[in-house]
Amino acid sequence: MTRGEDDWWRAEVDCPPDAHYGFALDGDSAVLPDPRSARQPDGVHERSQLWNPASARWTDQGWAGRSIEGAVIYELHTGTFTETGTFDAAIDKLDYLVDLGVDFVELMPVNAFNGTHGWGYDGVLWYAVHEPYGGPDGLVRLVDACHSRGLGVLIDAVFNHFGPSGNYLPKFGPYLSSVSNPWGEGVNLAGPQADEVRRYIIDCALRWMRDFHVDGLRLDAVHALVDNTAIHILEELAAETDALSAQLGRPLGLIAESDLNDPRLITARDRGGYGLTAQWDDDIHHAIHTAVSGERQGYYADFGTLQALATTLRNGYFHAGTYSSFRHRRHGRPLDTTSIPATRLLAYTCTHDQVGNRAVGDRPSQNLDYGQLAIKAALVLGSPYTAMLFMGEEWASTHPFQFFSSHTEPELAIATAEGRKAEFAGHGWDAEDIPDPQDPQTFLRSKLDWDQVGAPEHADLLAFYRDLITLRRTEPDLRDPWLTDLGVDFDEDSRWIVLRRGAMAIACNLGERSATVPVTGEVVLAWGDAEVRGSQTSMPGHSVVVTRSR
Repeated sequence: MTRGEDDWWRAEVDCPPDAHYGFALDGDSAVLPDPRSARQPDGVHERSQLWNPASARWTDQGWAGRSIEGAVIYELHTGTFTETGTFDAAIDKLDYLVDLGVDFVELMPVNAFNGTHGWGYDGVLWYAVHEPYGGPDGLVRLVDACHSRGLGVLIDAVFNHFGPSGNYLPKFGPYLSSVSNPWGEGVNLAGPQADEVRRYIIDCALRWMRDFHVDGLRLDAVHALVDNTAIHILEELAAETDALSAQLGRPLGLIAESDLNDPRLITARDRGGYGLTAQWDDDIHHAIHTAVSGERQGYYADFGTLQALATTLRNGYFHAGTYSSFRHRRHGRPLDTTSIPATRLLAYTCTHDQVGNRAVGDRPSQNLDYGQLAIKAALVLGSPYTAMLFMGEEWASTHPFQFFSSHTEPELAIATAEGRKAEFAGHGWDAEDIPDPQDPQTFLRSKLDWDQVGAPEHADLLAFYRDLITLRRTEPDLRDPWLTDLGVDFDEDSRWIVLRRGAMAIACNLGERSATVPVTGEVVLAWGDAEVRGSQTSMPGHSVVVTRSR
């Protein structure tokens, strides 16, 4: 190879289109994979294989794309979504998702990581598609199949750290920073020679949307991106994403996962923000979950009351320059609800994080009754926020979603298992109750059981989800994206809360006892036997009623 003035090394080699190749650096006999490899058929430690995106067979030329804002997103993990755990197996379930009414499929990370199965957040070859899922050709087939059914596709991308096994980037250049985070070594975004590192990230992000036709990305834990340059990498990425969107002629979106409660992420660039499309909003999750379940441990401590729930539903953030007892400091900044629509925030009853990062990976459906699950669904899907479901929640799957890994190095396997037990032991859990991430049964337990979908005890909740999504799409007042038009009433003692959106009212009785709630009108959807009596409605415990005023 020859070294150019720009410090890039180049060579031209004749080879077949599917050749295996790698790099030997500085006379070292070891052959390393290409950091921009598209295929790693033998794993992240082995040679790369060429893959030309021009060879992909697409039939989605008529796909015009769709906006993320106000949509219903369905988050899934490819390996546990089906028994086979591949892209092709997921295609077989797409008609079910269309019938459910969702707009987007969001795939947890599909980039190459060590081992056969895992969550995917310990990726080391960001450009490659995980081979056990089906590699790049399998991903093409899945995205193409989604688009043929009117479903958009989002991919979860991790740019804040690298996994512990197979990260050879430091041998190629100054990709790492001196700052680490809880998940691994940080990325050099602002140090010497950071420009090419930033390019590595942005090119990877654009490639998913350009070469694999996906409609946007979920950006993992952006608060761990340490960037003190004048133009933050998120702003730079958003600008280039918008440029690619204009070039392709279809919408492209970026959704940030952030715990900062910082509106700048979703504020337009011409107003001083970064210009991202949307962000996950854990405050909404925490407020709903604690009010329904009664849990108050850890970061749930400031939530749990209907006052906290009402405040969060009205304002988007609960912590908005207010004191956080979990952080022992002020946290967040108020959202300008007159200029930022609610659809730029994502609401959800649970996510892979809020299930899998519990000690035993238990779902809400394993701890709550069906009425409580219906309440959570109604508050999310009846709200003006962009909504997201986590696979299986709509039928109250009884299978956990646990943290699993398949590290091939014995020392790393032991460290992962012991670290997981130590983490939760500090919160009072018995170490013996914590599943071993390396145990294959932990992975297998986390797979969805699709036989549950047709079971009578699950069918009613599934139908309720479908009806909520239909109402969300068909009722004009439920399509209003502005929080300024949202009304919330509640009674802390009687444990009821009402969302008012134009002529529509979503009333929830969170208490175990019956309650009389000040809503009236035509009942268009209910969980439980609600009875409208004049200007009031009688509701049994753990119930929901949606009414339309005449």
